[in-house]
Amino acid sequence: MRTHIVYAHPHNRSLNASLRDEAVQSLEALGHTVTVSDLYAMNFKAVADYDDFGPTDSEYFIQAAAEAWEKDALAPDIKAEQEKLLAADNVILQFPLWWFTVPAIMKGWMDRVFANGFGYGTSRAWKRYGDGVLAGKRAMVVVTTGAADDHLSDRGINGDINDLLFPIQHGVLFYTGMQILPPVVITGAGWQSEYTDTVKHLRERLETLAETEPIAYRKQTEDYDEDKRLLPGREAEGTTGFALHIA
Repeated sequence: MRTHIVYAHPHNRSLNASLRDEAVQSLEALGHTVTVSDLYAMNFKAVADYDDFGPTDSEYFIQAAAEAWEKDALAPDIKAEQEKLLAADNVILQFPLWWFTVPAIMKGWMDRVFANGFGYGTSRAWKRYGDGVLAGKRAMVVVTTGAADDHLSDRGINGDINDLLFPIQHGVLFYTGMQILPPVVITGAGWQSEYTDTVKHLRERLETLAETEPIAYRKQTEDYDEDKRLLPGREAEGTTGFALHIA
């Protein structure tokens, strides 16, 4: 299998760096071909702007992106990242949780690489949420956080970790067509994580990439009406919030 890791941490002797190296070694030992986009090491441009698209007269940013995709005019660094994704069977995003989301450099990677045309469809059908160019690939988030388990529970002060990751897993990765595996979450990073146990857990998850059941996010083409509202009766009684969008 081919696995691509998109990695974002500025320090090469961090917990994240060690886990990245462990992941590469474990996957290669399993026979995977592994590629890594180390965004800080690459000094990846984090701001999406018109320089990404080549010459364009469009004042509508999303349309300019679609035209650049169709004309093969996207910036070389964007095309290089898109090619890595197209070549992969599995995609792993690894990052520390900063202010309840990904580091800015990874958000910029999402903004630029998942451009209109590549990350989602440009027609009225709007291929997204389970469909699109990246359909059939598997994606998984590996995230570290200094918060403890209890802080990230259903009644925790930070909110449930599954809710915090919903915009990334559902709103970015599933949006672009990929199947999303349950995340690997390392809590208490820097003060309570037991490194040996953390590595063991990570390796176990990597060993089962192909067998792990994806999160059952609802596909746009199957569970929603023409106004993109969930069809009546699809959810269990009392279900609310993000859980509505998981079968």
